[in-house]
Amino acid sequence: MRNATLGQGLEVSVVGLGCMGMSEFYGDSDMADNLRVLDHALELGCSFWDTADIYGPFTNEELVGSALKGRRDRVVLATKFGVIRDPKLSDRSIDGRADYVKAACEASLRRLGTDHIDLYYQHRVDPLTPIEETVGAMAQLVAEGKVRHIGLSEADAETIERAHGVHPIAALQTELSLWSRDVEADILPTVNRLGIGFVAYSPLGRGFLTGAIGSRDDLQDGDWRLSNPRFSPEAMAANRKIVEGIGSIAADKDVAPAQIALAWVLSKGPNVAAIPGTRRIRYLEQNCAAAQITLTPSEISALDALSAFEVVGARY
Repeated sequence: MRNATLGQGLEVSVVGLGCMGMSEFYGDSDMADNLRVLDHALELGCSFWDTADIYGPFTNEELVGSALKGRRDRVVLATKFGVIRDPKLSDRSIDGRADYVKAACEASLRRLGTDHIDLYYQHRVDPLTPIEETVGAMAQLVAEGKVRHIGLSEADAETIERAHGVHPIAALQTELSLWSRDVEADILPTVNRLGIGFVAYSPLGRGFLTGAIGSRDDLQDGDWRLSNPRFSPEAMAANRKIVEGIGSIAADKDVAPAQIALAWVLSKGPNVAAIPGTRRIRYLEQNCAAAQITLTPSEISALDALSAFEVVGARY
């Protein structure tokens, strides 16, 4: 597995593992199966693991903590704070206050069973708390040795600039795929200019770009995608053109569509990593193999041209 170099010299496997779906959002999962996937990920060199306190909530960090036992030094561990879920309601709030940052980190360290987090993200920017206060608290965690590098998620260009002025930001995590390309306008240029890495979440369009989701019937009851605008019957039918374009190039190269979609994301630069999620070993192996695929300029141009098809449905 080759590496990507994020900001501050942080080296990560260019294909990481988004662990969110192992706890919720995508239907039922099995703890033993999830641990087997995490075991195999390390065997394949997929050592950049991503979680968050909100996933579960809390249970995903506990799962990752179980998998880390005895091999903490082999994993580049990323987790996030800042989004708070009411356990009885569907309401969510965001907290970026300094005291909360410190308390959230201590709680994550306990659940993960470690004394440090390699990459600690603010999950969403708190509109009521100056980014300088939040990042200042994160910087203190670095000074205390509890966090090695800090990051932001879904932040705009101005916020990234302000945050980076307080303490170097190692990575920005935001959605990027062949049907979510908003970051190409000003976010990617900003992080490139500042020497910040980019971590793409949902690089496979929540599974749609793999071609494996033919209809809503392919999703389990309780799968949050059933309420996602891009997975309405009308949106899926319209967006199928993008999947067909990916599939055409995949067929020419005799690889899976998912591998083409991932290779396109990774072609954005040496400071770009992707964290597709999966609960199945065969898809994990497929995703990791995408790191070895090199797209030709003509193939990249053909994939870029798919943006001519207007994506139907909002991201959330």
